[in-house]
Amino acid sequence: MNKIRIDTNGVFLYPMPMVLVGALVEGKANFMAVGWASRVNFKPPLFAVALGHHHTNKGIEENAEFSINIPGVQLIEKTDYCGLVSGSKTDKSEVFDVFYGELKKAPLIAECPICISCTVFNTVKLPFDTLYIGEPKEIFTEEKYLTDGKPDIKKINPFTLSMPDNNYWSVGENLGKAWSIGKGLKKL
Repeated sequence: MNKIRIDTNGVFLYPMPMVLVGALVEGKANFMAVGWASRVNFKPPLFAVALGHHHTNKGIEENAEFSINIPGVQLIEKTDYCGLVSGSKTDKSEVFDVFYGELKKAPLIAECPICISCTVFNTVKLPFDTLYIGEPKEIFTEEKYLTDGKPDIKKINPFTLSMPDNNYWSVGENLGKAWSIGKGLKKL
């Protein structure tokens, strides 16, 4: 074995999904690009996003609502832009076509294949970041992103982030069914 030890600060989970987190801040829709997002509970379904000290946090904390929008590759430029500029200095409310579901403080992006409005379930202050755990209240998509009534990753065409090299990657080929490929190794 030729394993070598590397710096723990330079290690991330691969891949990290790119999402746009939305919040209403000072009466305006604001969106930021986020790579640290994941589903973190089965029942109820819960999603978590880890955010540093950002303008978006202000809206999440004031309103206890936020959105997670999954952009397709066609939105890579706008997504990256939302990670380059701060909502405290730049009005990002008109970058996308914004709509609202039942939660009027969780702005959603019409151009994104998947849009999730969440209420804050819990907030965890970490040494540098804040982990916002949200409970989804509504999920929006379009028929064109579904196969057999379920979201289809190829149709959604999301992209991921790798760090510390800071590159975006598209989704590759289907390798097979999860919780099935390894059945040949089970001892019966």
